[in-house]
Amino acid sequence: MEVSEVLHMNGGHGDSGYASNSLIQGKVISMTKEVREEAITSMYCNMFPATTICVAELGCSSGPNALLVATEVMRTVEKIRRKLGRQSSPEFQIYLNDLPGNDFNSIFQSLPRVVQELKEEIGPCFFAGVPASFYGRLFPTMSMHFVHSSYSLMWSSQVPKGVGNLNKENIYMASTSPPSVIQAYYEQFQKDFSIFLRCRSEELVDGGRMVLTFLGRASDDPTSKEGGHIWHLLAIALEQMVSEGLIAKEKLYSFNIPQYIPSPLEVKKEVEKEGSYTINRLGASEINWAACGENNNEGGYSVAKCMRSVVEPLLIGHFGEAVMDILFRKYGEVLNDRMSKEETKFVNVTISVTRRERKGMKDV
Repeated sequence: MEVSEVLHMNGGHGDSGYASNSLIQGKVISMTKEVREEAITSMYCNMFPATTICVAELGCSSGPNALLVATEVMRTVEKIRRKLGRQSSPEFQIYLNDLPGNDFNSIFQSLPRVVQELKEEIGPCFFAGVPASFYGRLFPTMSMHFVHSSYSLMWSSQVPKGVGNLNKENIYMASTSPPSVIQAYYEQFQKDFSIFLRCRSEELVDGGRMVLTFLGRASDDPTSKEGGHIWHLLAIALEQMVSEGLIAKEKLYSFNIPQYIPSPLEVKKEVEKEGSYTINRLGASEINWAACGENNNEGGYSVAKCMRSVVEPLLIGHFGEAVMDILFRKYGEVLNDRMSKEETKFVNVTISVTRRERKGMKDV
């Protein structure tokens, strides 16, 4: 089964839905607000007197975070417009992108109220859904002014070729993974991210801005805890189910997470290699796993609910739906035990770039 067919967050607003379990993703978006405001300010000041500003949210998913950045962009531009004394507000075209399996319906159902509020507060805005992989072209050439993505680009377009059963009980890169597996994961990241950058470079106008946040790592070691620890603990829960005869060992050995958690240096290298962008800011931040829940006392169980909303469709596609409740109960127990014994954090890598001026296009 193709990754693009099963890689999507749980839809709806139920107990295991992404909309109800995406608190930490929203906090990460809030943590990077200063970077976006700087990028948006620069973009608007340089693009004036553009009458329409086109914005893309890539990997929008659903729930309260889907429209968070889009509305923030509009309010930031309006604040700058008033400060500069410019008479007319630009119109906004907002594109919400994710894979076709995403719960776009829940977003669309909330749009009429949001659009009306923004129209009264700022002015005309228009929203459109773009169901497709961002590892390919999404928009016309030189049409986008601002592109944003948060906690989406660490997902790969596919499980790295050649990994197969070599990783055994590891479902992601680990210290016991063969060197060929680690190399395959890195090469898949390089291929995917280079395609992403090239496609966006064609779609952004000269001077257009892009802000990307990855689930990342600070260490140069791709098998370090801060990178794949969350997956290592899921592998432990899966191993328990194998030992109890609930999952076949062959099923576990053939399952690998299609994700690469990069370091700031790895992100920087790919951007510089592609060559179309100037890097304005690049940095890392941290957030505790406990931020997944509103009540820190819930510990690992709130983290398990968050992870379930993210990865369950992928797991169902491989292991079947019947074992999910047991798996995530065990996962919550494993997480709770580990979080009671050690400090657990996610690392976020954020980069802000500007599309360089195209050669020979200055007078066009």
